[in-house]
Amino acid sequence: MDFKPITFRDGAANAVQTGQGPDLVVLHSLLTDRHSFDTVLPQFARTSRVTVFNLPGFHGSKPIDGTIEAYVAWIRDGFDAAGVAPGATLLGNGFGGSLALGFAIAHPERIARLVISDAAAGFPESGKQPFRVMSEKVAAGGLGTIVDIAAKRIFSEAYLSAHPEAIDERRAALLGIDPAAFQAACQLMVDADMAPALARVTVPTTVICGEFDAATPVDLNRIVAKAIPGARYIELAGCGHCPPLEQPDKFLAAFAA
Repeated sequence: MDFKPITFRDGAANAVQTGQGPDLVVLHSLLTDRHSFDTVLPQFARTSRVTVFNLPGFHGSKPIDGTIEAYVAWIRDGFDAAGVAPGATLLGNGFGGSLALGFAIAHPERIARLVISDAAAGFPESGKQPFRVMSEKVAAGGLGTIVDIAAKRIFSEAYLSAHPEAIDERRAALLGIDPAAFQAACQLMVDADMAPALARVTVPTTVICGEFDAATPVDLNRIVAKAIPGARYIELAGCGHCPPLEQPDKFLAAFAA
């Protein structure tokens, strides 16, 4: 595939663009980078011009202030730098899905469709604690200390049993993340409370969730789907937190549904 590099924020943030057609913007999860969508990109690029960001602090993008407002402004700048026209589709997985919700609430005029995969508008106390634990481990010993945690949060048990190499792949991805940026993102997930604003999302929305998502369980995805007017909910049987990695064909079918 041919990729056009996109830089913004004075070269301190980056993305790539590929394909032709209506704009599709993709935001990755907390425990991955933009390469988590590599398997589905060729299919997307057949019908869309796809822009895939490395989020702040991930693999060459400079960290930013860790508030939802700062991330939304960063995404808006990325839209402008990439020439993303009004009427784009915005797709986000995990942390990227939560950021996509924030962007859709703040800038509904910039998008025509929203696709959220395995993401929450906010977490109960039981869901906040893993972010605190990961942040503390990273502060004490770096990203390498959470490789096993990350693998179990991203993938279903069955997938990890069949693909033990996924653990080393997670290690490589995690070591490209700025530790302070990761901690800031974890804190944002602890503080997030976008549920009261979900009714303001006015664009057609699809919520996709893996049945065995251990990071953002099914019930949190259903809350998002129920709160956004007219949203559709699609559950992927046997899948974990990152369908583009674990079940790319089923994810593509759900995205196109």
